Amino acid sequence: MSIEGFEDRLAALRPRLHRYCARMTGSTVDGEDVLQDTIVKALSARAEGAKVDNLEGWLFRIAHNTSLDLLRRRARRTIVPLTEDLEGAPMPETDIVAVGFQTFLRLPELQRCAVILKDVLGHSIDEIASIAGCTPAAAKSALQRGRGALRRLAQLPADTRLPLMPDAARQKMAVFVDLFRTGDFDTIRSMLADDVKLELVNRLKWDGREKIVPYFTRYAEETRWRFAFGAVDGRPAMLVFDRDAMGKPSHFVLLEWRNEQISAIRDFLFAPYATEAMDWVRLG
Repeated sequence: MSIEGFEDRLAALRPRLHRYCARMTGSTVDGEDVLQDTIVKALSARAEGAKVDNLEGWLFRIAHNTSLDLLRRRARRTIVPLTEDLEGAPMPETDIVAVGFQTFLRLPELQRCAVILKDVLGHSIDEIASIAGCTPAAAKSALQRGRGALRRLAQLPADTRLPLMPDAARQKMAVFVDLFRTGDFDTIRSMLADDVKLELVNRLKWDGREKIVPYFTRYAEETRWRFAFGAVDGRPAMLVFDRDAMGKPSHFVLLEWRNEQISAIRDFLFAPYATEAMDWVRLG
């Protein structure tokens, strides 16, 4: 396969890989980070001459291991061993794609892996075993128990508490959103650090205040979007709604700050897969 064909296949598989990574890490944003790391590792291995018979399975193995690496580095919760099971009857047919990412995170890793690969992405038991590095019998057992556990977890009341975030972060994002609403992009530009980084996820990256001027010009010219202050995965975010579909954000924007200046903008406009089942809340 040529390098162009390899990169085209990577692009085509990106939404499926994100579905897996987001549910394994419990976060649409962390899932995108893992996805990007996976792509970098795959491109590096390809450049070094790696021979790949089953590209999709190979990529999912990389994504699986990269997801586990992030979870263990993060160490925000106890990671259940891969071989530990929970009792539970098989899950009836249901739209598990709509189950929140944090709910998936409460499953042991192998159960989470098996349910996502089988019921969200349609992989076979043998493929699950290959990706997770276990026997087909262990993969089948994990799938059955994971379905039952996920069914029970999905029936629990949703946690509607506002995300815990520093007051300063909330205030800064609220101000940013108000400026977007009023089209005061000159004030926003004055808030940018000279070396500000812009990432249009799945499209391009720009560095430097002067280079990202067209970004604000595009938003200034667009009339179909409406902006709201909110949170995604508990992080302050600008939620962007289509004027004709206000029920769920069409995409979202995250910021990073250095002192009182914006040091990074991460816009998910060109990554619609990131909004699937994401944990979000509108705060203003």
